[in-house]
Amino acid sequence: MSTSEISTKHFVPRTSPRASDEGVETTVANTQSYSNDMTYFENYPNRWAKLRHAIREPAAEFLGTGIFVMFGTAGNAQGILFDNTNVSPTPAGGWLSVALAWGIGIGLGAWVSAGISGGHINPAVTLSLATFRGFPWRKVPIYILSQLLGAIVGAALTYANYVDAINLAEGGSGIRTVSGTAGLFGTYAIGYLSNVSAFFEEFFGAFLLVFVLLAVLDRKNGPPPAGLVPVVLFMILFGLGMAFGAQTGFAVNPARDLGPRILTAMVGYGRDVFNFRHQYWLWCGVLAPICGALVANLIYDAFVYTGEDSILNRPNTAARAARLHAPTQEQKTVSGSDMV
Repeated sequence: MSTSEISTKHFVPRTSPRASDEGVETTVANTQSYSNDMTYFENYPNRWAKLRHAIREPAAEFLGTGIFVMFGTAGNAQGILFDNTNVSPTPAGGWLSVALAWGIGIGLGAWVSAGISGGHINPAVTLSLATFRGFPWRKVPIYILSQLLGAIVGAALTYANYVDAINLAEGGSGIRTVSGTAGLFGTYAIGYLSNVSAFFEEFFGAFLLVFVLLAVLDRKNGPPPAGLVPVVLFMILFGLGMAFGAQTGFAVNPARDLGPRILTAMVGYGRDVFNFRHQYWLWCGVLAPICGALVANLIYDAFVYTGEDSILNRPNTAARAARLHAPTQEQKTVSGSDMV
């Protein structure tokens, strides 16, 4: 008996007139099912992996923003609380350490999230990219919510770490005041600064942040080596803190201000954190950075950027009809020139 006969004998029952065909069909079906299972397990080895794939982008924004805000607010706490003699007999910080902490925070936050979600960690950046660069609008709400929640959690970790020092600085565990320690978390303009000047400073800070960020990400404008964008972000925010930070606290990020502000309202500072200067949090902490980011993107794309992902650079109807700007046509032209 040959090997093929043994194989047929053990695979196909003799009682079925179409057993051979049925056996083949069963084998094909089983193979297809196995292939589908293998495809599933190659992508998602288990149910948690499938869920993780669905939430990894917002999770990255949550973690990145949380790290950013945690380092920054902790820098505020150490730099300011330890200048208080009720907390420490000798200073243990200063404005330099505050600016460094925020710079390090944004660098580490971007490193954690950039490869997964793009490392926005700033609602102003997300809205700007959605408006001008084709970032999907359907992702905008979950990105911003993740950034805000991350900022709240980051501020909460700082509060938990420094709550005893805050008690000493305020004069008791039940005392929480805007003029005392609320500024460790949210931003509050210095007394002499007018509302217009406060808005302009936050607008201008966000403008500089986003304008330089767009230049760094522009492949045709001398980008840094791969993986070093967070270092550039550190330099930008550290520079902003050292040059423009003292008057308003350089929020330049709606989540960075609103998240910690919500946290302070929850832990005893009350509604005063929102009533400061007629809803300062809204027009200066939220709207000014968003406006600055949008104007920065508009100016950069209008005068510098040439990528087709910008709405200002998309081919018009006439160009598309002539195929002058069709990517495939451009590729063919380049290939032909190379061959010649």
